Amino acid sequence: MRLVIQIPAWNEAETIGRALAELPASLPGFDAVEVIVVDDGSDDATAAAAAAAGARVVRLPLHRGLARAFTVAIDAALAAGADVIVNTDADGQYDPEAIPRLVAPILAGDADIVLGDRGVATLAHFSIAKRWLQRIGAGVVRLLSGVPLTDATTGFRAFSRAAAARLDCFTTFTYTLETLIQAGQAGLAVRSVPVRTRPTPRPSRLFRSNLAYVAISLATLVRLVFIYRPLRILLSLAAACWIGAAALALRFAYFFVTGLSPAGHVQSLIAAAVLGLTGVQLAVLGVLADLTAVNRRLLDGLRARERERK
Repeated sequence: MRLVIQIPAWNEAETIGRALAELPASLPGFDAVEVIVVDDGSDDATAAAAAAAGARVVRLPLHRGLARAFTVAIDAALAAGADVIVNTDADGQYDPEAIPRLVAPILAGDADIVLGDRGVATLAHFSIAKRWLQRIGAGVVRLLSGVPLTDATTGFRAFSRAAAARLDCFTTFTYTLETLIQAGQAGLAVRSVPVRTRPTPRPSRLFRSNLAYVAISLATLVRLVFIYRPLRILLSLAAACWIGAAALALRFAYFFVTGLSPAGHVQSLIAAAVLGLTGVQLAVLGVLADLTAVNRRLLDGLRARERERK
C-alpha cells in the first residue's frame, strides 16, 4: 500500500518547510509514504523550499487557482501509484497527527472519502459570522450532494484510489464544494472524523473578506447546480412559469365568464401565453442539459477507469 500526501501551494515559501517537516515519513498500513507539492505558479521560493524539505515538486508555469492545482496533484498522486491520497494545506493549519485517523476508514473499507471535520461551529479563531456562513454552506452542499457532512470546505481530506480517479473540477475557485457534489452523484461513501486545526499565520488568499467569500461561493454553487442538477432546476423554473401562467389565465377566464370585463384583461392572457411558452422552453433546455450531463458522466466514468489504471 502506498500513501501519497499532496499539498497544493501558492507563494508559501515561508510556511511550506515547516508544514512538510511535520508530515509522517511512515505510517502503519502503508509500505511507502510520498509527499507531492504542486506549486501553483508561485513567484517566490515555494518550489525550492519544498524540494529542499524532501517533497517531489510539480510546478505549474502560471497561477491557475486552487481547484486546478488540486486536480494536477490528484493526477500526479495517481501516476505515482497512490492507493490512498491525503490532501492538506501548505500553511500548516491542519494537525498532521490526525492523518492516521483520516485514512483509517479507507483502510478498513468503510469509506471512499474521509473529511477532516474542523468543528467549524465552535472554532475559536473563526468569527461568529464565519461560523454561521460555514454552517449554512455545509447545509446547502449537503442538500445538493446528499452527502452527510458538517464541514464542506475543509481541505484536509483522504481519498481512496478509486474515489480520487473520479474527481475533477470544472470550477476554478476551489475544489472543496464540487468534489463533494461529484462524490454524491457517484455514490461514494463519505465519512468525517474530527481534526484539530491551528490559526493560520496569514489571511486566506482565496478571498479578501467574508462578503467576497459568500458572493463567490454562492456563484460557484449556482454554477454547480446547473452543471450537476440541470433537469431538476430547469424543470422547477418551468413549473414556476406554468403556475404563473395558469393563475393569469384563470384571472382572465374569471373576468370573461362573469361578464365583469369581457373585453378587458387581455394583457393577462398575453402574459400567461408568454409564461407558458417560457416554461416549455425551460423544460426543453432541461432535458437537453440532462442528456449532456448523462454524456458527461459516462465520459467521466471512462476517464476515471483510465486514471485508476495508470
